[in-house]
Amino acid sequence: MELVIVTGLSGAGKSRAVDALEDIGFFCVDNMPPQLIPTFAELILKSKEKRSRVALVADTRLGSSFSDLFAVLGDLENMNVKYKILFIDADTEVIARRYQETRRKHPLADQFSVPSVRDAIEREREILLPARQRADYIIDTSQVTSSQFKERVAALFLDNADNALKISCISFGFKHGTPKEADLVFDVRCLPNPFYIPELKGHTGLEEPVRSFVMKFDQAKGLERRLLDLLDFLLPLYRTEGKSQLTIAVGCTGGRHRSVVFAELINKHLLENGACSSVYHRDISR
Repeated sequence: MELVIVTGLSGAGKSRAVDALEDIGFFCVDNMPPQLIPTFAELILKSKEKRSRVALVADTRLGSSFSDLFAVLGDLENMNVKYKILFIDADTEVIARRYQETRRKHPLADQFSVPSVRDAIEREREILLPARQRADYIIDTSQVTSSQFKERVAALFLDNADNALKISCISFGFKHGTPKEADLVFDVRCLPNPFYIPELKGHTGLEEPVRSFVMKFDQAKGLERRLLDLLDFLLPLYRTEGKSQLTIAVGCTGGRHRSVVFAELINKHLLENGACSSVYHRDISR
């Protein structure tokens, strides 16, 4: 059985993660007390109706029982049940704005007896820190659209949530903020900017004229060669270390031209070399 435990901050998008997992064939159960997870897993394994892909949501809405999660993980390992932890994160201000827009109260506001939504979010973040540190996959939803979020979940779990290293290549604009989930960040603002070429300004790095402009310079070709060599050296080390997810972020000023070109180049190189890689462009439509 392939088991995914979904956790993370309230308002960050766990429900959307569950929806995306259901769309790719997972049997999903929301808000399960950690103490019941081993029993539930045993029932699934013994059931005549075999469910090979299961996702469970466990979060701080469960109160103090959430702290039992880590002891439960040991029980799953003793049962030889393979599991992965998916942590859904977002900036405090983004989550606070979501609650304001929906006029909903933070589910832990009363429990924490705090004066504001932001205080509740920060308290919850402290409680969830061990889970975030233990997570196999982290998705930050602060600046991603619903479709981008769904694509990222699908890229992680559409084939198998096994021990393979799942790589996400992200292009972004520094003026919109660096992706918090990034493991490696490469800055390509050192390259000539197509934004200042009138006939290229309105296009993106997915289009041939922009790609040709960016890559016609010797410094771009040299940077490409060195970045790919570095990744070829690093990836076996990450695999040996047992890392499940690697997020490679490539940034330029606005996230529409140079970073897009290089994120595409990196993703293409990784796929050609047998890596499990996907690419998405966070700020390309801004």
